[in-house]
Amino acid sequence: MADEELTVTTCWGVDVGGKMLGSFITCEGLGMELVMEQREEGGNNGFVWQLPTRVKYSNVKLSRPICQDTGEAVSWLTRIVQKAEPVGATIRALTADGQNVAVWTLQGVIPVRWTGPSMSTDSAKVATETIELAHHGFTVGKG
Repeated sequence: MADEELTVTTCWGVDVGGKMLGSFITCEGLGMELVMEQREEGGNNGFVWQLPTRVKYSNVKLSRPICQDTGEAVSWLTRIVQKAEPVGATIRALTADGQNVAVWTLQGVIPVRWTGPSMSTDSAKVATETIELAHHGFTVGKG
């Protein structure tokens, strides 16, 4: 660990179904949970058995300012929603100079939500979009 430097990511490169959706500034919800079933054994009052049943994956939320890639992302979403066909996706953690830090490969990706910017002329906020993806699991690789 002494020879390795800690890396700060500046953005997340995302491609879905072989189509590059561009870079995002936040990536939230990339995780998994092992669902446990509790079983009480007759005559055993000391503990309750905790049995693993299945793995549950949380949805991934990607956000970025509205940009030229927004139209491409919305077109992809429209095509996928019409087919309802799961595809693979790759999320890459990138440094400021574009080097991969880590790569997550998601299986069975389906978009579940796209949220566009709030439209208001009385505030000077950056217009952002958010894409939420459901998936069936992921693997992690090095950059």
